Amino acid sequence: MNTTLLIMAAGIGSRFGTGIKQLEPVDDTGHIIMDYSIHDAIEAGFNHVVFIIRKDIEKEFKEVIGDRIAAICSAHNVTVDYAFQDINDIPGTLPEGRTKPWGTGQAVLAAKEVIDTPFIVINADDYYGKEGFKAVHEYLVNGGESCMAGFVLKNTLSDNGGVTRGICKMDEDNNLTEVVETKNIVKTADGAEVDGVAVDVHSLVSMNMWGLTPDFLDVLEDGFKEFFQKEVPGNPQKAEYLIPIFIGELLEQGKMSVKVLKTNDTWYGMTYHEDVAAVKDSFKKMLENGLYKADLFADL
Repeated sequence: MNTTLLIMAAGIGSRFGTGIKQLEPVDDTGHIIMDYSIHDAIEAGFNHVVFIIRKDIEKEFKEVIGDRIAAICSAHNVTVDYAFQDINDIPGTLPEGRTKPWGTGQAVLAAKEVIDTPFIVINADDYYGKEGFKAVHEYLVNGGESCMAGFVLKNTLSDNGGVTRGICKMDEDNNLTEVVETKNIVKTADGAEVDGVAVDVHSLVSMNMWGLTPDFLDVLEDGFKEFFQKEVPGNPQKAEYLIPIFIGELLEQGKMSVKVLKTNDTWYGMTYHEDVAAVKDSFKKMLENGLYKADLFADL
């Protein structure tokens, strides 16, 4: 069965070079976090990669990332496509002065024409580990429709400051009932807290790793039209169409069911500049422990 890895990379800076966190090498051979995600997805069985980028960064993106990944993918019978997120690609008129992108919902929608298989969606600059890709792939190829990798909160915290996480509420069958957006979760000596109140570090959180089907894209498109009618007029400069918020609304209305698949892997991201050194150190240890080869794609 064919399955797609959808990578949201439109947020990569328009000027490539230093300071773009998605392009910060995390090992001695120059690989970036995205390389590891692509490796783990192919290893799990995904055989189609779609990059969501902006048209204005297409040339640089292909030079720095795309062409290299396309060559690797072609050697492993994996196809590569591009989708372009465009601020003007909307079911209405662009509000005057609007420069802010429309959010992850519109980003995923941009790929509608190039996706006809079940797919996993991830952020370009997050490291998710192998377990989530395997669990989501297995769920999708066995006929599952919608799922989410649930990360253990303690495995997603930063040593360098507070983070925002969507804490998951589930029923007894591990179906998602609600995602509670929780801001400024700070790591403490014995766990974590928000505004001085302890938070259960064993809670599962959403890190924007969703398993979905092409049918969802039709629902997402209808939701975008509704968002434009209801949300944009009241906040034309900043309203955002976000996947977790939209899925939360569908859950509330009983229009969707999402299975939460627990992963014990550690999530790494570069929320703070100071996180870079810690992330590099973690990749060094993973390479030393044999979790990956220095020639990253050699074991596929």
